[in-house]
Amino acid sequence: LPLPARAWEFSPSPVCRVSDASSPTVVEMTFDGQLYTLTLTHPDGWPAADVFSIQFAPRGPFISTSRHQISGATLSVSDVGFGNVLTGLEINEAAIAILGPLQRVVDLSGAAPAIRAFRECDPAPPLS
Repeated sequence: LPLPARAWEFSPSPVCRVSDASSPTVVEMTFDGQLYTLTLTHPDGWPAADVFSIQFAPRGPFISTSRHQISGATLSVSDVGFGNVLTGLEINEAAIAILGPLQRVVDLSGAAPAIRAFRECDPAPPLS
């Protein structure tokens, strides 16, 4: 029997986390109280490119950065604010990850409730 498709999932602990593995590109976003990190993992990896962009469709926004990193099959971007990314994930049907000539589509069906929970998340202070 086929396995059920994994949907967008939210977890508040140990850091705020939202993820989805239903598309070929696995999405994970975390927030530790100071830094947001978006990781996109694809089994075929990512090509080297100076600029990484995400086009949210059909409502936008279109976001670009040169501050991405690639490690193996994972591309990651970190920043202190992710408002446009969160809005894009919440109100759109698809996210198109663009790196050089490569474009990979992530289905955003069902993402909105998990993104709303992520927005409200207040991570626990780190243990010392």
